[in-house]
Amino acid sequence: MAKPTCLFIGRFQPYHNGHHLVIQGMTKLCGKIIIGIGSSDKSRSPENPYTAQERKEMIQSALQDEDLIPMFDINFINVPDLENNEAWTRQVMELAGPVDMVWTGNEQTMKCFEGKLPIKEIKEVPGISASAVRALVKSGGDWASKVPDGVARAIREMGLDRLGSKTFSR
Repeated sequence: MAKPTCLFIGRFQPYHNGHHLVIQGMTKLCGKIIIGIGSSDKSRSPENPYTAQERKEMIQSALQDEDLIPMFDINFINVPDLENNEAWTRQVMELAGPVDMVWTGNEQTMKCFEGKLPIKEIKEVPGISASAVRALVKSGGDWASKVPDGVARAIREMGLDRLGSKTFSR
């Protein structure tokens, strides 16, 4: 039996060790992985400091460090926000193409796909959240230990560790 095509939607602001554990698990269970970069139309705000392209580059760097790209069929889609949940869900399905399962830890995303596709609920990794990582970036704390090495490298190379307090605290 062929492995399913799985969709993992997140804001990845930034992509952190918890997200990375999910993708590592997905490579064992899914034949194809589609990473949906949520809120792709939002950036340079406290909740969404990074652009969709910056987030994609962070994720690709982390996955390439472990040869998950190109060893596995991993694709990316940008998922802009829409006010209407039905319209958002339809948009995701059109962008992703045929999908067998949705992986998410987001309650709203679960509600959107309930009854449409099987959902693999992801549990938050204790002590790791994108909000906490953003707070550490803002304060100059040890954020790099909370993200894969490739993400830390990408953030530094793109100068995103110096976005400034205005971006992280507006």
